[in-house]
Amino acid sequence: MFDGTLNATIGDGAELERLRAKYDGLLADPPVDPGPDALRELAGMAHIFDLDGSRAPVEVWRDLRAVLTRHGSPADEPQGELPTHRSLTLMVVEDDPGMAADLTEMLAAAGHGVVGPFSDAAAAGTAAGLHAIDLALLDINLAGDGDGVDLARTLTQTWGVPVIFLTGNVEAAARHARLATALVLKPYGGRDVLDAIARTVASGAVAA
Repeated sequence: MFDGTLNATIGDGAELERLRAKYDGLLADPPVDPGPDALRELAGMAHIFDLDGSRAPVEVWRDLRAVLTRHGSPADEPQGELPTHRSLTLMVVEDDPGMAADLTEMLAAAGHGVVGPFSDAAAAGTAAGLHAIDLALLDINLAGDGDGVDLARTLTQTWGVPVIFLTGNVEAAARHARLATALVLKPYGGRDVLDAIARTVASGAVAA
């Protein structure tokens, strides 16, 4: 699963700046219409990311912008090897056993300590009170009682633990993007996860 390659994404720096220049006018007061061709492109991108493109363009762009901003990856990262960063204590919450095992193995190989993996929100919430955790990697769509969104609120608001969302549900990620310091879209590689960790550390969200 973790082959060290980047996800295919339109969220790289140059493309994201182009999209902002084209669509940020929708967020102005009064909004600026980007034109029919641009609106068709916006609807197409919404479809690619599983967002509802039938809504008002300003709503579509607000959600899509949140997804792309959180999912961007550094353009200058070497492509042939996984980046290494200072050791952190990371919580892994993922209810797919195979993905959880692969993720845990990759993080440990990168020199990080791992708490978990946990498959449900209740166990992870309890563990947060027992361990000093730098950062949580959290699937939004957890099975069983509670979900990833509620757990993210508990981790951030009760325990002060920043969260990276791991998800294939782009609409949920866009709705709740403000709860996370970064977003990694499934399917992902090891580089995607480590880059998201590095961005979170660089943002100052993780205590030095």
